[in-house]
Amino acid sequence: MEYRVTDGVARLTFNRPERANALDEDAWQAMKDAFERASADNEVRVVVLEGTGKHFCAGMDLSVLQNLQTKFTGPRERVREGVLAFITDLQACITAIERCDKPVIAAVHGACVGAGVDIITACDIRYCLKDASFSIKEIDLGIVADLGTLQRMPALVNPGVVAELAFTGRTFDGKEAARIGLVNEALANAGQLQYRVGTVADAIAAKPPRIVAGIKRTLLQQRGRRVSEGLSYVASLSAGLIAGMPFGSDGESS
Repeated sequence: MEYRVTDGVARLTFNRPERANALDEDAWQAMKDAFERASADNEVRVVVLEGTGKHFCAGMDLSVLQNLQTKFTGPRERVREGVLAFITDLQACITAIERCDKPVIAAVHGACVGAGVDIITACDIRYCLKDASFSIKEIDLGIVADLGTLQRMPALVNPGVVAELAFTGRTFDGKEAARIGLVNEALANAGQLQYRVGTVADAIAAKPPRIVAGIKRTLLQQRGRRVSEGLSYVASLSAGLIAGMPFGSDGESS
């Protein structure tokens, strides 16, 4: 992930264009490290998250799921424990976006799929191109979306709409993303997107950083417990499903 700072604005850029910016295990850690760096960097007032090439982020690189199948073998409970730790680590990479003391603006173009949606729901502000494409794609991979979309997106979008998108995995464009409230605005072209994001970033960078940080913490405090409890629940449920365990009477895998 590229990291550069200009006039108080840190631009963090996914940089695997040959893989549509899908995240392998190294890229997940690099994203977490970049947000922790931005949070600690006194030169940074606001963060812009974007992708290089044709797409913002195509989600989880398939190599991660393939490695998951070979890495965890043996009794179901052992598999469940390993997968649970794995999911929790990936959740922490996205939660680092929320925990960054600086506001984070996502600038989305091209595809924003699966984990890409998890990532933008953890950002504070989101803009996109009208022809960007979004999908909660996990259901088509035979897994539950377990990295934050199902916890964070209902605070942005009508829960019934979230349910429909998660159950069907259908693709929707930037215009619909703006209409349902997933993004603040959908822009016509890349120049307009960069101008809009840059204008908002510069406006935030000009404000008192301690007050901006206080606003972010206050906004997150309203949903923090619900998100953290939801992440813990879905990590346990998903780990059990992947390990092949049946649902218990309480709805969790057991």
